Amino acid sequence: MRLLILGGTEFVGRAVADEALARGWEVTVFHRGKHAPPPGVGVLHGDRTDSATLAPLEKGEWDAVVDTWAGAASAVRDAARALSGRVGHYVYVSSRSVHPFPVAAGTAEDGPVVDASPDAGDVAYPEDKRGGELAALAEFGDRALLGRAGLILGPGENLGRLPWWLGRVARGGPVLAPGPRELPLQYIDVRDLAQWLLDAARAGLGGAYNLVSRPGHATMGDLLEACVRVTGSGAELRWTDPETVLAAGIEPWTELPVWTPPGEMHAAMHGGDVTKVHAAGLRCRPVADTVADTWAWLRERGGTAPHRPDRPPVGLSPEKEAAVLRQI
Repeated sequence: MRLLILGGTEFVGRAVADEALARGWEVTVFHRGKHAPPPGVGVLHGDRTDSATLAPLEKGEWDAVVDTWAGAASAVRDAARALSGRVGHYVYVSSRSVHPFPVAAGTAEDGPVVDASPDAGDVAYPEDKRGGELAALAEFGDRALLGRAGLILGPGENLGRLPWWLGRVARGGPVLAPGPRELPLQYIDVRDLAQWLLDAARAGLGGAYNLVSRPGHATMGDLLEACVRVTGSGAELRWTDPETVLAAGIEPWTELPVWTPPGEMHAAMHGGDVTKVHAAGLRCRPVADTVADTWAWLRERGGTAPHRPDRPPVGLSPEKEAAVLRQI
């Protein structure tokens, strides 16, 4: 397989590149040159935000392209147009955020989506992603695969969610653990996402797929207890009911990454219907493996994870955490 990755140097794109190389595929990455691509790939340079730099995409043929773009839909439109007629399959890494919030638990791929345009500049994230879907569909039709990811974890994460928890637990001592412990999570390891996307591209699948684990593949307890085990810190998890956490003014998802309290937000983030993608072969590794491998990657980097400059930092301040812990 000849694969073109639009991106290919960080987190999702890098995981796709690594997986494709491991399969012996011929891989080319198109990127801005800000980060080093994996050894063994062909390299094309250009900036998705400047259509004048897309000329390198106007030559060559590939069996499939994987597009991880998360900004303006017009960038997906321009790349898809440049590649039309010379690529067999267009794989766009989208998001379950294309559904209007709040998303009811059990919402499948055919649920309502936000209004969006493939010609739009930067707008809100849901409209960006839905517009990108429309751009891919306009040029490739049923040869466009829309992988609607949810929460993505694993080695290489540049959003700070699991790395923050690992860093916090590694410091040891009492840790504010937002409950309930049995709270079900729905997410995907970036390597499982990459494997399924490439399998689906080779099989010629098209249309939208909710690309995450089954709800409850792990619990909040499974995740944080795995962090304690792999770091060896002896941290004490202080499980705290959601009402106490929220009353302290702590923001779910941002100050306490991954976690959302039971209710509307949790249903939206961790309750999607994934019947279709699992019938199409998605397999998800245990959370213990995701946590252990992310910790190993962090240690290789000296404990510091990269962070995307276009996303705000996550995590709870030590002072705010200590104030809550004193009350429980």
